Amino acid sequence: MRPSETTSIQLYSTRMIEPLEAQFDLLASLGFRSVEPWGGLLADAPRLKDNLVRHGMQAPSAHVGMPSLRNDAATMARTCRELGIKTMYAPAPPPDERDKDVAGWRAFGKELAAIGKVVTGEGLQFGWHNHHFEFKKAADGTIPMDILLEEAPDMLWEVDVSWVVRGGEDPVAWLKRYGSRIEACHIKDIAAPGTCLDEDGWADVGHGTMNWPSLIGTMRDIGVKLFVLEHDKPSDAARFVRRSMATLATWN
Repeated sequence: MRPSETTSIQLYSTRMIEPLEAQFDLLASLGFRSVEPWGGLLADAPRLKDNLVRHGMQAPSAHVGMPSLRNDAATMARTCRELGIKTMYAPAPPPDERDKDVAGWRAFGKELAAIGKVVTGEGLQFGWHNHHFEFKKAADGTIPMDILLEEAPDMLWEVDVSWVVRGGEDPVAWLKRYGSRIEACHIKDIAAPGTCLDEDGWADVGHGTMNWPSLIGTMRDIGVKLFVLEHDKPSDAARFVRRSMATLATWN
């Protein structure tokens, strides 16, 4: 990667390495200086901060779940601010809220806009992280991802390019369409059909089917600076990190 770009990793990818200190030891040994915490880690913010300080790491972004945001977005923003986090991303709707009609998505987008005002009022940025269900077209052809970004016009978008593909869409087109609102992207790979079934069909970055030359070129064209490695269910987290970092090292 280029000096102007930051390589991070979503710590959910290494959650099976315990304790947390072992995760940080591994990531630090491989050269990571940035990580992206997930909501469960924010419950013990002092421990997370201790690990960041001990390894001289930063957390420019974090995922904060909708239940926590709905309960007290201001407190979550203050917790993140204490950790040096600059941008909070909501990672997904709750499981029972992922199959909405157009009116439902519009209401949810308005809710995100309101949460965003609270977060930005605390001095942080707020954004959304997608999965595939935001690309399931409504009966009239409307795509929920468009609705969310329309109803929350100040909200950033952390694009998970592989989930866009699983949603049946072209991530390059979406990156170009909303480039001004995209500062970070999740970098993960989709395994060839019939492989990595024990890992939900995900692959180590560079060992799957994603067209990385086109994707990375587009990300750079629109000004993405934070590249966050992720694997939702690695059978060997250390292997995933090492192989994916080797791939990133070839991206000049």
